[in-house]
Amino acid sequence: MAPSAPQTFKGISPDKYALLTEKAKGAGIEMEGNSGTATKFGVEMQWNYSPETQELSLQCLKHPFFVSAADVDTKIRDLVHQTLV
Repeated sequence: MAPSAPQTFKGISPDKYALLTEKAKGAGIEMEGNSGTATKFGVEMQWNYSPETQELSLQCLKHPFFVSAADVDTKIRDLVHQTLV
């Protein structure tokens, strides 16, 4: 399946990024460092975090046929917004 467009989130402080990586780890996705890729249940994610600009970019690179990229993107967006509140 084709990758989705990257989603960029602004205003992600290092503390918020640490919280996001803990939530991801709880879901079985190891986000080690400020950039990388991780795969879980056929969903491959890529991330890039800049502490200097406090921007986080997340992109779904691959997903199984029974899950749409839009569903993955929505889940990502919801997780980030819940963490920022």
